[in-house]
Amino acid sequence: MPLAALVESLRLAVHPLDRPPAGEPWNLHELDGLLSPGEPRAAAVLVGVMAHADGPSVLLTRRHDGLRHHAGQVSFPGGRIESFDPSPAAAALREAREEVGLQAAQATALGYLDPMLTITGFRVLPLLALIEPDFAPRPDPGEVAEVFEVPLDLLLDPARLEKIELQFGGRPRHVLQYRYDQQRIWGVTASILFNLRERLAHAIPGRI
Repeated sequence: MPLAALVESLRLAVHPLDRPPAGEPWNLHELDGLLSPGEPRAAAVLVGVMAHADGPSVLLTRRHDGLRHHAGQVSFPGGRIESFDPSPAAAALREAREEVGLQAAQATALGYLDPMLTITGFRVLPLLALIEPDFAPRPDPGEVAEVFEVPLDLLLDPARLEKIELQFGGRPRHVLQYRYDQQRIWGVTASILFNLRERLAHAIPGRI
């Protein structure tokens, strides 16, 4: 897909940068009855698309095994939105700089996907951004064990998304999962990728 067409498709799929979505989290029904009382903590992640000559890919990380939350899991660069962050987008870009060395000039923010909840009590706002294809990650070894890319076409293929049913919290629940090489991409990360696929399919019917 030409770069201009890719950017147009991605822009059509997101909420505007100046109006972050404030509604219910997209996956709220799956976590019903599992969340602790009180307001979830605000967080933001960077869903970075890299437009390579042989096709676009999505940048992902595998978290350090010693981290307090989601240790060893595949995730997007991101973290808590701090009081000094002017916006969720700024928080996502700041976290990406800290975790993988992404500089602001190497990313073009396009807009937001739908908010997600995590079982650990975070309300996550995903920022969709285009990353320069020559970006070379410099992971923070205290937070990131590995940085890798997954072809966007794989993530948009319905046949590659697994839905695992579990009995948990008194009712059946579904956990989403992708497999790529030796990586298991599951949980809220897989839900964010599924949300991207669904929003693209809605924005450009017949092309996804």
